[in-house]
Amino acid sequence: MFEDVGVFERVGEATDVVRKEMYDFEDKGGRRIALRPEGTASVVRAWIQHRATLPFKAWYVAPSFRYERPQAGRYRQHHQLGVEALGSDDPDLDVEVIGLAWGLYRDVGLTRVRLLLNSLGDATCRPGYLEALRSYLLAHRGELCDEHKARIEENPLRVLDCKRESCVRVTADAPRMIDYLCDACAAHFTRVREGLGELGIAFELEPRLVRGLDYYTRTTFEFQAPALESAQNGIGGGGRYDGLAEQLGGPATSGIGFGIGIERMLLACDAEGVFPAPAGAVDVFVVDVTGSAALRLVDELRQAGLRTDRAFDGRSMKAQFKLADRSGARFAVVVGPDELERGIAKVQSLTSNDKAEEEVKLSEVVDHVKGRLALR
Repeated sequence: MFEDVGVFERVGEATDVVRKEMYDFEDKGGRRIALRPEGTASVVRAWIQHRATLPFKAWYVAPSFRYERPQAGRYRQHHQLGVEALGSDDPDLDVEVIGLAWGLYRDVGLTRVRLLLNSLGDATCRPGYLEALRSYLLAHRGELCDEHKARIEENPLRVLDCKRESCVRVTADAPRMIDYLCDACAAHFTRVREGLGELGIAFELEPRLVRGLDYYTRTTFEFQAPALESAQNGIGGGGRYDGLAEQLGGPATSGIGFGIGIERMLLACDAEGVFPAPAGAVDVFVVDVTGSAALRLVDELRQAGLRTDRAFDGRSMKAQFKLADRSGARFAVVVGPDELERGIAKVQSLTSNDKAEEEVKLSEVVDHVKGRLALR
């Protein structure tokens, strides 16, 4: 959950994630630490520290923290499922990692998922592209949003990531990185596209896809859920980060990974009706005016797997039946002084016109209720 703030400052000092959205502070020992805004940099830092054998593959589920305006499925504390693979620059590994995320969405039942794909080149070809992009943006500076007018010189890629209408309109005709790729990066990107085709994974080229951090090289990708009718429809993404280990003080090591926002993915599942939440109604409501039977009965019914509730605070039978009706329970198990003395309970349907009661031995209540529930 905590990480040395330098881990993120080294790899994203010019990004909004580090500048604006990262919680950082000084602890009681005088150390500057951050609440982890994402998982990749921390995993690579851990690999450098412990130097596991390559190739190194890891997955994790962890809370992440962003000081930003909460969005649909993205809260200041949200949860990421991440995968990282270090030690190979083979484009087939890119395909395998993308395919793993694609298969996860398929296996949870999502059918409407878009894959956006781009390449950001490497240290050989990206400088030439950045110069062309910077020149283009400077020529259109007056049309950009106020924030990015001032950031063109520092980091023009961030303008491509801006979702404000003015910047989107300007960058629609901006130079594309894929047109500036060197031979090695072009061959890598071609193989990634071929591999995705071999696996039957459809994708769309998106030249403005740069992701939110600056450590990405070559392949970048994002998954979107069109079922989410909002601008915040990204449900995961990632890319290759071949220079990240070196930025963090380790040896030159290739890597690629992805992160999936669990809350956002669950919203997409809801939008598609993948696994609707079960009804909140309980199966059985215990109505007890003796003050001694409900505790044991509720425990026995719950241990038998029945959703069971009861009233507290010595309420009257009439008040307890009101709560039972409000709970949506299908049956009430009623125990009064007379029933307790006779060792029985009365089982009454709450969901049909038939309000007839059945008398059942207290020792047989669980089996009786389970039998009646099975008939419906």
